Amino acid sequence: MPFVIKKIFAKEKTKAFLFLMKELGYSQREAQRFISKGRILVDGEKMVKTAGEIEGAFEFIMFEPITKGLEPTYVEKEFVVFDKPSGVLIHPQTKATPYSLIDELKYQFGRDANIAHRIDKETSGLVLCATNKVSERDIKMMFQERDMQKKYLALVHGEFKESMVVEAPLLRAQDESAVVRMIVKVDESGKASKTSFKPLKYYRDLDMTLIECAPHTGRQHQIRVHLFHVKHPIVGDPIYGQTKENFIRYLDKEIDPKERVQLSGATRLLLHANELEFELYEKKYNIKSKVDFENIALKSLSV
Repeated sequence: MPFVIKKIFAKEKTKAFLFLMKELGYSQREAQRFISKGRILVDGEKMVKTAGEIEGAFEFIMFEPITKGLEPTYVEKEFVVFDKPSGVLIHPQTKATPYSLIDELKYQFGRDANIAHRIDKETSGLVLCATNKVSERDIKMMFQERDMQKKYLALVHGEFKESMVVEAPLLRAQDESAVVRMIVKVDESGKASKTSFKPLKYYRDLDMTLIECAPHTGRQHQIRVHLFHVKHPIVGDPIYGQTKENFIRYLDKEIDPKERVQLSGATRLLLHANELEFELYEKKYNIKSKVDFENIALKSLSV
């Protein structure tokens, strides 16, 4: 488990964040954030005041990354790209999360390496990661300025006959239950959203189409909601196209792979981040996934 409790001793009274900076090499921002999140324990009690002091023995909940041998698909000095498998989180959801992509990144490239953007747990494919704090800032600015072009592959229900551009505003519910807030919907009061779609291959016997998706904006669940909106939901989607009852059962892990295939068509969400195109430090990059998504998708249609 990446989060472990380390027993530490402070020889003299000092502010906790200064100790973390001096003895463990964290920045002031990191140290104070760790304290505010309750990762220092004194006599078993969480310290939450960022100006709190320590003396003698205390405990620190430390992130120690582990590896499962996932090698990056592309490596540069300032950044790396991983081909994330479906089912792997980008960051741990809780301290009990056994493994996430940030484990692999920090295990291989050090404490200052960080993930620059997110894709959903069940979405597979390319994730751009900075190897240091300077490139992290620059890459995140690149995303903010929309200087990144991304292309996805998806297997969808039905025959997707022609290329199309979907411009439908997206809204996430704010005042309802936690479950409902996870669902994004097309709504005129939502944020402007635009996605281009192009059919690649129609499987007549399955009545499914492999398509390429190019999001022009970066809203949560954008591709999934836009495809559901035009009546071509992604095969294997446990949310869009499902009843609220079955969505809750999915979250509660009450749906086994066989039933999931019956309900949604596949054992996983068949969406894959396939290509990244961007310019960084005056050099242009076009990075493509090395994963055979079409083959993986077809194998996911049965248990």
